[in-house]
Amino acid sequence: MKRAFKTKTFNRWMSKAGLEDDVLREAVAEMEQGLFDADLGSGLVKKRVGLSGKGKRGGARTIVATNYCGTWFFLFGYQKNERANISKRDEEVLKLLGAKLLRMNDSLITAAIMAGQIKEIAL
Repeated sequence: MKRAFKTKTFNRWMSKAGLEDDVLREAVAEMEQGLFDADLGSGLVKKRVGLSGKGKRGGARTIVATNYCGTWFFLFGYQKNERANISKRDEEVLKLLGAKLLRMNDSLITAAIMAGQIKEIAL
């Protein structure tokens, strides 16, 4: 079963950036086809997403943890005009977080949702 989630931090950034879940659904569909901007290793990928009026090129970048088998966790987002890329330290932290999330079973995912740590994106 295909499932996508966003972390509490990502959801907060998403609201400030004016990003909607529809954009994330489209991003998941594209990533399922192998369309992402960079494979950062350890299950992390970088994916461009469009912001209202800016498109993908001038829009935002997201860092997503995936097992490539139907589970997607949106971990981090930033607008292109805010920064060029993430630091190596940030990348390592995100890899650890992504690995932890990808190891979670359904009951742990449900508990994380109930605790407000992650939100499911209806696909």
